[in-house]
Amino acid sequence: MTTSARAKLAGVIGDPIEHSLSPLIHAHWLNAYAIDGAYVPLRVARDQFSRAIEGLRIAGFVGVNVTLPHKEAAFAIADRHDAFARATKAANLLMFRESRIEAHNTDVEGLQASLAKEAGVLENTISVVLGAGGAARAAVLALARLGVEEIRVVARNPARGAGLKADLESSVQAKLQVFGWKEWPRAASSATLVVNTTSAGMRGNPPLDLPVDPLPRTAFVCDIVYNPLETAFLKTARRRGHTTIDGLGMLMHQAAPAFAAFFGVMPAVTPALRAELEEVLGGKD
Repeated sequence: MTTSARAKLAGVIGDPIEHSLSPLIHAHWLNAYAIDGAYVPLRVARDQFSRAIEGLRIAGFVGVNVTLPHKEAAFAIADRHDAFARATKAANLLMFRESRIEAHNTDVEGLQASLAKEAGVLENTISVVLGAGGAARAAVLALARLGVEEIRVVARNPARGAGLKADLESSVQAKLQVFGWKEWPRAASSATLVVNTTSAGMRGNPPLDLPVDPLPRTAFVCDIVYNPLETAFLKTARRRGHTTIDGLGMLMHQAAPAFAAFFGVMPAVTPALRAELEEVLGGKD
């Protein structure tokens, strides 16, 4: 549908931004719910982030999604933060409220919804998180909300791993342990699920340099990367017989609360939406 002069304006900021599927997701929902609104991709360099945000506020945007490399800067620029943003120290959604900026992190909800659908009940199990950045923090919170008993974080950077544990240990019910990258085989032992939160395997990046062999064959293997839809890590896991979970579910589910914040309607994550995104991703391969 066409937009009017009264259309609500939102978008997604990143650098690069050409790969983002968020504009397609929001356009799908804007059409489905016949909403007078627009959602645009915005490429903004790291050193121009603050200026861009101020310009968007002046231009009348209701808010923006934020992707790499700006999630930490989005957290820092905000006047108020929701609980998930505070816990992850990162924001993927900024809402502009008169004189203040509110920071939210919907990645926790997105991953939680995706894993609940694809992996089922995870209560009293052991899960492994690869990485120690903002996405890893979101994964830890999502897994804890799903009732995982023990979460093992495998980190390349020991200091970041220790910082994650110190910040989150008191706020999650699960037992939280940190392992070095070379300790992957020990961390993988008896795991029900592993979640890769690093950018390894993303289009243009080197693949994840970990074997799947240390995992029990019954383990679910999840990669939050969605482009390509099947990373080398997932492909290897699938060939070994693992049930794999790509990053598209998390992407769609994290977008839903953002759309609701921008446009006032909580949208449904449907097979039709996924099929549309899969077709686009297939065309990029």
